[in-house]
Amino acid sequence: MTRLFNDPADFPLELIDGFVAAHPDEVMAVPGGVVRATAYDEVAVIVGGGTGHYPAFCGLVGEGVAHAAAMGNIFSSPSAQQAYSVARAADRGHGVVFTFGNYAGDVLHFGEAAERLRADGIPTEIVLVTDDIASAPVGEEHRRRGIAGDLTVFKTLGAAAGEGYDLAETVRVGRHANDRTRSFGVAFAGCTLPGASAPLFTVPEGFMSLGLGIHGEPGISDVPIPPAADLAALLVERVLAERPEGAGDRVAVLLNGLGTVKYEELFVVYATVARILAEAGLAVVSPDVGELCTSLNMAGISLTLFWLDDELERLWTSPSAAPAYRKGAVSATTALSAEERTRLRDRAATPSDASSAPASDASRASGLRVVAALDVLTRTVIDAADELGRIDAVAGDGDHGIGMERGARAALDAARAALAGDSGAGTALARGGTAWADIAGGTSGALWGAALRAIGGRFGDAEAVTAPAVADAILAARDEIARRGGAAIGDKTMMDVLLPYADRVAALDPHDPTAWREAAAQATADAEATRDLVPRLGRARPLAARSVGTPDAGATSLALIITAVTDHVLGDASKENPA
Repeated sequence: MTRLFNDPADFPLELIDGFVAAHPDEVMAVPGGVVRATAYDEVAVIVGGGTGHYPAFCGLVGEGVAHAAAMGNIFSSPSAQQAYSVARAADRGHGVVFTFGNYAGDVLHFGEAAERLRADGIPTEIVLVTDDIASAPVGEEHRRRGIAGDLTVFKTLGAAAGEGYDLAETVRVGRHANDRTRSFGVAFAGCTLPGASAPLFTVPEGFMSLGLGIHGEPGISDVPIPPAADLAALLVERVLAERPEGAGDRVAVLLNGLGTVKYEELFVVYATVARILAEAGLAVVSPDVGELCTSLNMAGISLTLFWLDDELERLWTSPSAAPAYRKGAVSATTALSAEERTRLRDRAATPSDASSAPASDASRASGLRVVAALDVLTRTVIDAADELGRIDAVAGDGDHGIGMERGARAALDAARAALAGDSGAGTALARGGTAWADIAGGTSGALWGAALRAIGGRFGDAEAVTAPAVADAILAARDEIARRGGAAIGDKTMMDVLLPYADRVAALDPHDPTAWREAAAQATADAEATRDLVPRLGRARPLAARSVGTPDAGATSLALIITAVTDHVLGDASKENPA
């Protein structure tokens, strides 16, 4: 278990504080993560994801690898604001590359950050890592997760940028590296989050779980633990079976420990890995054996093969000097001055989102009702957090409850602060949405943040919120979530509740409280019906069979919130104005 922490909620920030204090000449903290503390003039490569994976991601910030890392909560993507802030600090006028594992929350948040950077005039591209062969079959590589193979992509991108590649060429070679990378892993025991009393999953004694994820997700199936030589053979067999088309006979090899498998054990396994690869006619180039991408204290290992060509080999073997990853000897670097560090922190600081027009008295009055509804939402989420986490852990990483609670609390606080500053209902919800996404991170954080901002945009700060405005705002939230998330009915997501609920709202008389209550009741039934669905998106997809019989956590939380807020609004407001 994770034993050393203060307040579990502060663990990610305290981790960064300690990391920067330990490496003050190499990295500096900015809002949302860390950036290099040395001078450079090239395309900025920004890696990122949740904390809990050291040396990924902050440990890879340095010469020849990444220029910055955006870091979210434990096993949760950084928010769009965090990624945006870090990129603003890292950019040197040559463009930005975001690179991260292919997880829905990361895709949503980094995607939004990229849109904001482009709007600022900063060219920004994304390179996804999809190396995990266990998470989707051949032909669906675009749906695969990123695990320890992210290092090959990060290193290639950073080396290319360091050689002076422009943005387009840096992206080209990074995507080529991803196409040539394959990984497969096993777990012997799950990890335990700081403050938690039990691991996210367990494996029967004497067994191992095949096809692990790096966010506490269990594997696809459990089999008896074989001798080290047989495990090595299994890993090599699985990865070699997916040799990329046109690949040659030179490979980089990563044998990665997930947190508690010791280096001595890894070397025992690697001895057989190296022999089998040689017997297969493959030449190993600059292998890495050790902890490269962990999952807190998970007991497990993964094998990555990176098929090289001349360009990829040069970039892979080029010197690098990051706190947790060093190859060869880099040339001397110039430390940033104290003034330059201050300028970069200021550049990364969150811009003001103050309303440009004063709110009307009517909108401020509606804002009080909005905050009361957010308070009900927050209390509902807090009460359900443990159960939502339990549901999510069946086939995911178990963080849905705590993420929803964290986001709801932040949204409520931000909305209250906006009203205290004389904003109206629209700005209160918009700031609440931004805070939810920023503090919660993850897929649900991105989608709930977008929903509140969309609702706030419909309400505005000029008019009182009316029943028809509420109906219209719900449709706007549906459209925004659909645009960002891409899920459909039947995918076993929150959309299995939201889409039919929005359709019912569009058809009802907004002044009829009975119709609103019936729509809420059906939302609960729709959430319950997700028990029988097989997930087609998100982290639960690789473990589809395990999730059958359990409702989707996102659908469940949405139905609970719809019901609680509907009961509150109709109990407190008039028939003519249920807002």
